[in-house]
Amino acid sequence: MKAGPMKKSWRYLPALPALMLSGCTVDLLQPAGPIAEMDSKVMILEFVIMLLIVIPTVIATLVFAWKYRASNKQAEYLPTWDHSTKIEIFVWGIPAVIILVLGAISWWSTHAYDPYRPLATTGDVKPLNVQVVALDWKWMFIYPDQGIATINQLAVPTNTPLNFQITSDTVMTSFFIPRLGSMIYAMPGQQTQLHLLASMPGDYLGEASHYSGRGFSDMRFRTLAMDKAGFDAWVEKVKAGSDALDTASYPSFAAPQEAAPVHYFAHVQPDLFDGIVAKYNNGMMVEKTTGKVKHMPAADAGSMSDMNMKE
Repeated sequence: MKAGPMKKSWRYLPALPALMLSGCTVDLLQPAGPIAEMDSKVMILEFVIMLLIVIPTVIATLVFAWKYRASNKQAEYLPTWDHSTKIEIFVWGIPAVIILVLGAISWWSTHAYDPYRPLATTGDVKPLNVQVVALDWKWMFIYPDQGIATINQLAVPTNTPLNFQITSDTVMTSFFIPRLGSMIYAMPGQQTQLHLLASMPGDYLGEASHYSGRGFSDMRFRTLAMDKAGFDAWVEKVKAGSDALDTASYPSFAAPQEAAPVHYFAHVQPDLFDGIVAKYNNGMMVEKTTGKVKHMPAADAGSMSDMNMKE
């Protein structure tokens, strides 16, 4: 006898928890780096601690509703009752303790994993520097040490500290690779920093997690984590191209574009990233290493016209 439609539908019940999470990303629970792993553990720990209030409250609500129902004539009835010190201590004391515990965990994790704090290196591993520019509606990645750049594709070597400098040449948005770690804002005229590490090879989603206009849903990129040999081969593939990124070509690539394809630049003008930041600060740029203010040449800061007007 064949199973009817109703019996077949029961097979999909195990998938219901996944459907409940469809509005979120399960990448947060699949860390591929030490920062993401810490974020996941802290999130789960805080969730469990909060359940210490939620679960007893739900149980108490059901118990009290059953015990003091209208049909239960044996339940104690105190029409003039108005205060109980024991209940007040229980109701206010336990939540206060839990809030203190959650606050302590948040304070510790915020300082221990400050996104501006560089990750410790082991042996002779040299960190990879990447400059990130948020555009409408795509991401540009500049590799200053390799002299290359890409659009909507980020390649990194595994087990190598990643030092990101992040800015925006459009509205404020946010940079996020859920499986690698922390989210941080990208803002025009400013630089934010982020330090991550990919501990295993993979193809990870990167996205803008802050709404920035009609093309926001396509403002995503792939993060390709690979071993050192694979990364070196990828760099050589990018360098084999012919496109260059400089102050003359930048405006056309920075123009608003929805669902932008991956694009490689074999050559990048030095200080291009600094010019993008400086053009919002009257051509002035603060050097990261010395903290001194320097004036960017007009070609760097001035020739990159503002392409950020929404249609």
